[in-house]
Amino acid sequence: MAEAHPRDVIDISPRFTAAQAADLDARLAGLPAPDVLTALIGERLAGRIALVSSFGAEAAVLLHMVAAVDRSVPVLFLDTGKHFPETLAYRDALAATLGLTDLRSLTPDRADLAARDAQGERWSYDPDGCCDLRKVRPLARALAGFDATFSGRKAFQAGTRAALPLVEIDPSDTAGRLKINPLRDWGKAELDAYFEAHALPRHPLEAAGYPSIGCAPCTSAVAEGEDARAGRWRGFAKVECGIHLGDGV
Repeated sequence: MAEAHPRDVIDISPRFTAAQAADLDARLAGLPAPDVLTALIGERLAGRIALVSSFGAEAAVLLHMVAAVDRSVPVLFLDTGKHFPETLAYRDALAATLGLTDLRSLTPDRADLAARDAQGERWSYDPDGCCDLRKVRPLARALAGFDATFSGRKAFQAGTRAALPLVEIDPSDTAGRLKINPLRDWGKAELDAYFEAHALPRHPLEAAGYPSIGCAPCTSAVAEGEDARAGRWRGFAKVECGIHLGDGV
């Protein structure tokens, strides 16, 4: 009897319960990240799954893996209007290098910005409100047509991610959208080795001390010995932007 392929043993339904997410997590546990992607990017989830990417310091690894399976998987980038110019240039160059055919830049609603951040300075006194306007709302609109997303989060990035599951129900979606974290168990050494093995370009700000890169006003360089995400929202009691509720962005 032939060994079942992961795709053959996964029961994909239009939306998911916590029990289904836990079952899928158990079935995929231990598989290499490329096999997880192959198992989920296929006929059953074609057009229903997207990759949400910040095009940050480590983003090229998951983007490369997804492109190797299917370059037409939608890639969603939150173009907040506050990114470093280096990030936007890196996004365009990396998308071209990998041959991504469905890169979608999500922008804030103009009416929302006019009403709540007309001066563009909300980040300085209400970073939660700024993230809501520029990230949470645009992403919620874009994800309305998807049943699952891939995220590049890893357990080692911060203490808030130590118990990160491979598969979970997206806490921002009451209808039961799945969120899959294929690189959950990857460490810095594995990421660096993958970059080298596939000759992937690095984000230009990484060498300047930015291991975690978000919007320019709310991202600072990290000192030796600090948490990789210590430079995000420095000075604020804030560890996540809201699109990954409960565990950081």
